[in-house]
Amino acid sequence: MPKFSANLSMLFTERAFLDRFEPAAKAGFKAVEFLFPYAFSAADIKARLDGNGLQLVLHNLPAGDWEAGERGIACHPDRVKEFRSGVAQAITYAEALGVSQLNCLAGKAPAGASDAVLRKTFVDNLRYAASELKKADLKLLIEPINTFDIPGFYLNRTAQVLDILDEVGAANAFVQYDIYHAQRMEGELATTMQKHLTRIAHIQLADNPGRNEPGTGEINYAFLFAHLDSIGYGGWIGCEYKPATTTDAGLGWRQRLTS
Repeated sequence: MPKFSANLSMLFTERAFLDRFEPAAKAGFKAVEFLFPYAFSAADIKARLDGNGLQLVLHNLPAGDWEAGERGIACHPDRVKEFRSGVAQAITYAEALGVSQLNCLAGKAPAGASDAVLRKTFVDNLRYAASELKKADLKLLIEPINTFDIPGFYLNRTAQVLDILDEVGAANAFVQYDIYHAQRMEGELATTMQKHLTRIAHIQLADNPGRNEPGTGEINYAFLFAHLDSIGYGGWIGCEYKPATTTDAGLGWRQRLTS
């Protein structure tokens, strides 16, 4: 049976961030994830987790100026010091919140930098992050993102991520596989997840088109959920979708597509 975590950056957004934990628990979620904790104190977030019996399964490393449109800085050769400072900040939060894995967003490729410089910067930053996370017994994840939603994003295909992870060579570095992004860029969802199961530490979902809840688009989620059970995926599946109407109104997909 799949284990679903509610992505609080996408779900229950009718409420302020710290007020989203309670409705997630009431909706039956046992775990949550979100993009970033850094605008809030770790103590305040931990209180909401504990008070609602929720586990935090994922958040991201700092990713630059999100409001200005930045989507990560790990491949930016002029932001290495900032990136490494962010690794330390993320580990501090992770240890306080009890999360076991952190996602690193590569970012949009900056204009004027060669492919060789971008790759070297990204690989060096990932090696540094993996080493620091290993000291704290944490996994490092990296995620391919489709270039329709984020034009110019540096990572966009599973094979590219695996090739970079091979070069990084860190035993605690894994793929974060987002079904929605993968469907838009490459398809072959079931085969890819089965082939690379041991290298995937976290899965996220949304349907396509629209990035709404499962069952609203072209992806056969009933099949995929059964497939993930059959191949032995035991991790969490993060619900990182935009509700077509409200979060509560759309949650019926969990029972409909997993029974």
